[in-house]
Amino acid sequence: MGGSPSCQIAAVDMEGPEAMMVKEKVKNNCVMIFSKTYCPYCKMAKKAFKDLGVPYNVYELDKQADGLKVQDVLDGMTGARTVPRVFVGGKCIGGGSETRQLYNEGKLLDLVKQCQES
Repeated sequence: MGGSPSCQIAAVDMEGPEAMMVKEKVKNNCVMIFSKTYCPYCKMAKKAFKDLGVPYNVYELDKQADGLKVQDVLDGMTGARTVPRVFVGGKCIGGGSETRQLYNEGKLLDLVKQCQES
């Protein structure tokens, strides 16, 4: 099943500089959000953390020269290209809808507390 060359996705270098940067940010930040400034789901995810009073780090893909490559890396890591890609304690919890659902269920703060304590 080859498909046309224009429909094939290029292989992502998971050891390249963009991948190393993503891994480092995820490892070093309790809450790390890869976002785009104009995305309503990204705003939803950020608001959930703001409402909890939880600090988070954000990497705005649309403001960075390497944004598309970083998005390819996130796809390779998480299986989704969509934004936001939200990481808590080094694990991807999903996007805006999943983050909001965890917030609504009272589970988001517990996840954050786990990574703040470690």
